[in-house]
Amino acid sequence: MLKIDHVSKVYQVGPQDFTALKDVNLEIEDGAFMSFVGPSGSGKTTLLNLLGGLDKPTNGHIVFRDYRLDDMSREELAEVRRKYIGFIFQSYNLLPVYTVYENILFPLLLNNEKESRVRQQVLDIIHAVGLDVEKNKKPAELSGGQCQRVAIARALVKKPDIVLADEPTANLDTENSLNILELMRELNRDFEAAFIFSTHDEKVTRFVNREVRLEDGRVISDTLKQETPA
Repeated sequence: MLKIDHVSKVYQVGPQDFTALKDVNLEIEDGAFMSFVGPSGSGKTTLLNLLGGLDKPTNGHIVFRDYRLDDMSREELAEVRRKYIGFIFQSYNLLPVYTVYENILFPLLLNNEKESRVRQQVLDIIHAVGLDVEKNKKPAELSGGQCQRVAIARALVKKPDIVLADEPTANLDTENSLNILELMRELNRDFEAAFIFSTHDEKVTRFVNREVRLEDGRVISDTLKQETPA
């Protein structure tokens, strides 16, 4: 589904260059449930942003399905994101004036869907993440765990091929983190979307089936893990 071919990323920081990624090569299969792990500055979030078309590599190629992401315009990348990629952010990024239902509906409206056609689709994903009672509440009325469930539902409602999650448990306590990770694992099975995490949270490693470890912008290990209950 995804091929990362000799990818490097260099940023200019003042008068100097900073190399965030160095000659990364990976292949990611359909339905993956995996994480990029490593210390701060290792390149894991940079790699996640490149896969989501939020940035472009300095060198190398990223191929998603039949799309060369590194060779696309901003407008083309935005279209790919709208159709095929869901995002879950550390800070939730919910729209504060909208309800749970409206936040989850929003990406479908961006894809020019009519609410009357997708209302049941939105309600189904709200049910899947356990927020039926809260669907008319606004983010300020929700707990952190509930906000993250809204973010997960928003990412999945358009039925993407990939969900990219940047530190999805960073703002949650241990109990909520484990509940969210179990929920995402269930949704990975039910919806068949690949989940790719960027994280330094060891709890995440208990759930994923594959762990790619980065250090100083390089992949230093790529481990397939036997799935076991957390």
